[in-house]
Amino acid sequence: MFTKAIVRKPASTYANGITTSDLGKPDINLALKQHEAYCEALIKCGLELIILDADPNFPDSCFVEDTAVVTKDFGIITRPGDKRRLGEEIEIKKVLEPLLKLHYIEEPGTLDGGDIMQADNKFYIGISDRTNNEGSRQLSNILSKYNYEAISITVKDILHFKTGINYLGENNLLVQKSFFDLPDLKNYNKTIVKSTENYAANSLRINNCVIVPKGFPETKSNIEKLGYKIIELEMSEFQKMDGGLSCLSLRF
Repeated sequence: MFTKAIVRKPASTYANGITTSDLGKPDINLALKQHEAYCEALIKCGLELIILDADPNFPDSCFVEDTAVVTKDFGIITRPGDKRRLGEEIEIKKVLEPLLKLHYIEEPGTLDGGDIMQADNKFYIGISDRTNNEGSRQLSNILSKYNYEAISITVKDILHFKTGINYLGENNLLVQKSFFDLPDLKNYNKTIVKSTENYAANSLRINNCVIVPKGFPETKSNIEKLGYKIIELEMSEFQKMDGGLSCLSLRF
């Protein structure tokens, strides 16, 4: 069960952030409204929020998940893989220091939190354009100290590992088709997200609810069939900047 989450409001410079999508410029006012609804959903799921002020020096800084990997017992401050985002982790470190024992990914390692998926006592590490082998090695060494198993998986054609796969709990994975046949995932019950709803693969389990992006009815229905309570959120302005539901918070 999660009890806390860190979030950061989108900055006035948000539209200048990094994106590979071709969905147009985000509307900052609508992004702020969607972020507020996201925060309300986290509270509804039972979380106490630590809300950080927007930082216009870092247009992507509302995507706080990339700056750390957190559990209830410890945290790992990452080293973002895009140089334009280096420095976002500094304030996150200040917030987490009084709350958790911290470890650090060090140069030449790079690691984005969006590439890290925890499934019970295992951590899956996506090797991507943002997370390199050295970052994966350092994270694996840290996790081994806490008796977690770490498994590396190469990411292709998507930004982050969790862009295409997320653990819902109870041995259930929500996956884009490209992840379905991976040997490391063979023991999970996998629900495939069809290609026209790929964005919905980044749905987010928090305590007794699964938060799902709005506008993906088949994925929503399939998650409901697994027995989960659903909260739907409009995410259009974050999708324009390659951001998903998990990106916007650090939960622990």
